[in-house]
Amino acid sequence: MASWCVRAARQSYSVIGSSLLFRPVLCRTTPQLLCTAAQQKSTGSSTEEDSGAPKAEAGTAEKVQAEEKAQLEEQLREITDKYKRALADTENLRQRTQKMVEEAKLYGIQGFCKDLVEVADILEKATESVPKEEVTTNNPHLKSLYDGLVMTEVQIQKVFTKHGLVKLNPEGQKFDPYEHEALFHTPVEGKEPGTVAMVTKVGYKLHGRTLRPALVGVVKAP
Repeated sequence: MASWCVRAARQSYSVIGSSLLFRPVLCRTTPQLLCTAAQQKSTGSSTEEDSGAPKAEAGTAEKVQAEEKAQLEEQLREITDKYKRALADTENLRQRTQKMVEEAKLYGIQGFCKDLVEVADILEKATESVPKEEVTTNNPHLKSLYDGLVMTEVQIQKVFTKHGLVKLNPEGQKFDPYEHEALFHTPVEGKEPGTVAMVTKVGYKLHGRTLRPALVGVVKAP
């Protein structure tokens, strides 16, 4: 009887001990599992957040680059336009300068020519004033003087032509206000109105530009 009591007491002690042993294990295991799950959840959410942040930054960087590219392209267009305008202005200035230089070469002697044509007028009047019937071998001195005046007049006209100075004697031609200056209008039989009836003073043109207009009388309608 005593031995049976001892065995029963031992069994009860073993059951109590085993329950005490299992309880702390469960206590230790359950928090660890909960912590692991929480860590996994937090890790997953942080991973999603980390993966979204670079995408947003990349989109912002692309937007900034696109804006900078548009600004640079606009600046390039403006600079190109200014460069083309500067080239056009430079070319126009070069052409105008070249034209001015050429005109200076052509018309630089304009004042000198105006003085020379007065000399030519005097020579022409001198030869016209000599009576042609008096110019004979019987009057050698007058003949020599007359021939010298004619030769001088011919030579001076050659020099004028060489330098682009052309004589205008528009008798019988249509009146041109750019080349002729009308002193009077008179009816003339057999001549068309508006034509030059008489030239009182010849004109001159220098390289196509009127240096001195011819002084004329114009036919008017009767």
